[in-house]
Amino acid sequence: MSEQAQAQQPDPEKIWNALNGYQKTAALKAAIELDVFTAIGEGSDTVESLSKRLNASPRGVRILCDYLTVEGFLAKTGASYSLPLNSQVFLDRRSPACMGSAILFLNRKKHMSAFDDLAEVVRKGTTSLPDGGTVEPEYAGWEVFAEAMVPIVAGAVQFIGELAVANGSRPKRVLDIAAGHGLFGIEVAKRSPQTEIVAVDWPNVLQVAQRNARKAGVQDRYKPAPGDAFEVPFGNGFDLVLLTNFLHHFDEGTCIQLLKKVHAAMAPGSRLMTLEFVPNDDRVSPPIPAQFSMMMLGLTPQGDVYSAQQLNGMMKAAGFGESQFLQVPTSPEQVVVTERGQ
Repeated sequence: MSEQAQAQQPDPEKIWNALNGYQKTAALKAAIELDVFTAIGEGSDTVESLSKRLNASPRGVRILCDYLTVEGFLAKTGASYSLPLNSQVFLDRRSPACMGSAILFLNRKKHMSAFDDLAEVVRKGTTSLPDGGTVEPEYAGWEVFAEAMVPIVAGAVQFIGELAVANGSRPKRVLDIAAGHGLFGIEVAKRSPQTEIVAVDWPNVLQVAQRNARKAGVQDRYKPAPGDAFEVPFGNGFDLVLLTNFLHHFDEGTCIQLLKKVHAAMAPGSRLMTLEFVPNDDRVSPPIPAQFSMMMLGLTPQGDVYSAQQLNGMMKAAGFGESQFLQVPTSPEQVVVTERGQ
């Protein structure tokens, strides 16, 4: 058989992996909870030493670590395990970029249950979760998000902080909508000593943001505005607005409604910085932004991801001009910088 004919042979591997994909999630979650990656990084690199360190059965440790090796989360030489670069940086708890805490939000039982009957969700075209899923009023999961997802957004926080003060800009009044952990606004305040931040989010979430503001030493310039972003009065005269990871929770009409409210709160010549997963027009690339729409299908009534063309259209419908799309380094997200105009 020719090489070309062999290449065209059907291969069930992708289907097999997808059908058993839940095991990959479970294995990574177990390894994070057991602190496997940190233990290996600190030198407990055999089944025997790991079993003692983790207080776990040798059989369980061996099977878990071999599975993680197959999946590329560990490397194995003889009887010893080691950490590949990505695991060193993102899974060893000693690393400042460790993403392990994200399991508390991304793998929250309520979130995972939203995909138990995805066929029915597809039939209805909306989440099966009660009360609006993750957009229900004062959803407790957002407090978990604010505590757990900080490592995921660290690169975007730095990038937006740099953009906010580029070319000598020093915004005086910043509106941070859906502030969450508050780190985007806090980063701007750290770089610009005259900046005052007004942070909008649910009261329980803003408690996390205020703690972070105190840690950063900017609490005197950090003003909470608790409540629903669609209902809380924003005021006016803001020369920078931050709208991070929020629009994808809603349909286009609802996004335009919010953007009009944002536009009215901004001073002439001010900027809006929106952080979003932005797929190409084909909606199947790049992989992570394109796949993110599935998360919104499962977790929200009408959320979605929007292409650059769609986001530009929403901005213009709300009164803004053209937007500039900037890829965040080491992140699948983009920052959309939009001028308010005069």
